[in-house]
Amino acid sequence: MGRYTGPTCRLCRYLGEKLMLKGEKCFTPKCPLEKKNSSPGEHSLSSRRRRITERGLQLREKQKVRFSYGIFERQFRKFFREAQRARGITGENLLILLERRLDNVVYRLGFASSRAQARQIVRHGHILVNGHKVDMPTYLVRPDDVIAWRESSTKTGYYEKLSEEIKGRTIPGWLSLDEENVVGKVLTLPTKDDLDAKFDAKVIVEYYSR
Repeated sequence: MGRYTGPTCRLCRYLGEKLMLKGEKCFTPKCPLEKKNSSPGEHSLSSRRRRITERGLQLREKQKVRFSYGIFERQFRKFFREAQRARGITGENLLILLERRLDNVVYRLGFASSRAQARQIVRHGHILVNGHKVDMPTYLVRPDDVIAWRESSTKTGYYEKLSEEIKGRTIPGWLSLDEENVVGKVLTLPTKDDLDAKFDAKVIVEYYSR
């Protein structure tokens, strides 16, 4: 199964919660989830949803994480296998690996309003890691990595606007941001305390363990 390419907001309605896939729009009344209290395909408020099985709940939790980070099922399984091989708790290892993706770091630093936009920025070659262009969103950052913009990209209108708006942004504690130069740095690897509390990694492990 590839990456979902349909209407982004439909995924949030399907899962019944905001995945913050559209950036700033998710915080406004324009968010479809604020208007519609039904899953896609449900045209009547009196419609009853079928009872979801335990397997179905596990699938939804897995899809919630996969859709949020915007990755293919095959990539997700690869990360899961890597998380299994690593020391520690598999579910936490999985989410930490996903947090270390370059597109996620670009998003966390505030260089993009959504992970989808961050993926585009990386793929278009706007980002340098330790002075070298990296256009692979799946690149895993390490401590002391410096995330910066290519010199040519700093002359774009997007960058000029970003350099003004990024001041005062709140970023995760495992990252640092030089607001003046719009340069980020990985201070340390994320820990379980840095993970998004809305994701239940244990349920995802149960899904793949069957």
